[in-house]
Amino acid sequence: MKVRKAVIPAAGLGTRVLPASKAVPKEMLNIVDKPAIQYIVEEAAAAGIEDILIITNRGKGVIEDHFDHSYELEDKLSKNPSKKKIYDDVLYCSNIANIYFVRQKETKGLGHAIMCAKNFVGDEPFAILYGDDVIINNEYPVTKQLVDAYDKTGKGIVGVKEVAREDVPKYCSLDVTPFTEDGKLMSVHQIIEKPKPEQIMSCFSILGRVVAPPQVFDYLAEDLANTPEGEELYFTDTLARLGREDNLLALDFDGIRYDMGNKLGIMKANCEVALAHDEIGEDFKAYIKELAAKL
Repeated sequence: MKVRKAVIPAAGLGTRVLPASKAVPKEMLNIVDKPAIQYIVEEAAAAGIEDILIITNRGKGVIEDHFDHSYELEDKLSKNPSKKKIYDDVLYCSNIANIYFVRQKETKGLGHAIMCAKNFVGDEPFAILYGDDVIINNEYPVTKQLVDAYDKTGKGIVGVKEVAREDVPKYCSLDVTPFTEDGKLMSVHQIIEKPKPEQIMSCFSILGRVVAPPQVFDYLAEDLANTPEGEELYFTDTLARLGREDNLLALDFDGIRYDMGNKLGIMKANCEVALAHDEIGEDFKAYIKELAAKL
C-alpha cells in the first residue's frame, strides 16, 4: 500500500533551547527565512505525502497559524507588484499539503504522541518525521528515500546515520546486518534506547525519520498497558519489537541532519542553509570570510 500519510510529533517542551522556546515553540524557530517545521512539512510533501498530521500541545497554536491563510496579509501583499515573491511564499505556506492538527494532552513520550495519530492513520503505512530534526537533501528528500525502501520491501524502515561513539548514549544503538550488497539497507535485530557504553551494539542511531506499518498502534497499546504510571511510552520499544519479528530495516540515508532541539544544531542549520540561499548566499559567504579573517 502506498504511503500517503505522515505524522510529525511536535509536542515537546524544547527545554534544551530555553529561554528561546519559552513563548515560541522550538519548531517555529527560523532557519534563515522559514521556521524549522516548514522544512519538515516540505520534505514530507516532496515524498508524495498527501496528508500530514502535526501533534502539538498547549501553547503551540502558532504552528497552526503558520500553515493557515492570513487573509489580511495576503490581500495587502497581492496588491503590491513589488511584493509578488513574498506574496507567493506566504500563500505557499497554506498550500503545501493537507495539514491537520491534534493535541497530545499529556506529555507521555514519543510513543504516546504517535498513538494520538491512530484515527488519522487508520490501517495504512505512514511516515513519521520527528519535529526536532531538519534533514536537508533537495535532490532526493530523506522521507522519499525511506518511502521508496518501504515500497520495495514492505518492511518498516528507520532512517539512521553513524554517530560518534561518545554520542550514541544520547540516541539509541542498533544491532544490524547488511540487507543489500551496498550496505545502505540493513536488517535491524535489536535496538537499545540511550544505551550505556557497554551496551552499544553499533554506532548507527535512528535520526528523525521512520516509515511504520499500521500494526505499530497495536504494539503501542500493549506497551502502554504495561507502562508504569508516570513513565514515558518509548516508541523505540515498538520498533525493537518489529526488529525481533524480522519486519524492520535501517536505511543509511543521504542528507544533512540538523538537531533543532540543540543550540549548536540551530546555529549550524542557519549558517549552512544561509550559505546556500539564493538571495543572501553570496553576501553571507563574504561576511563569513571577513569575520573569519578577524578571528
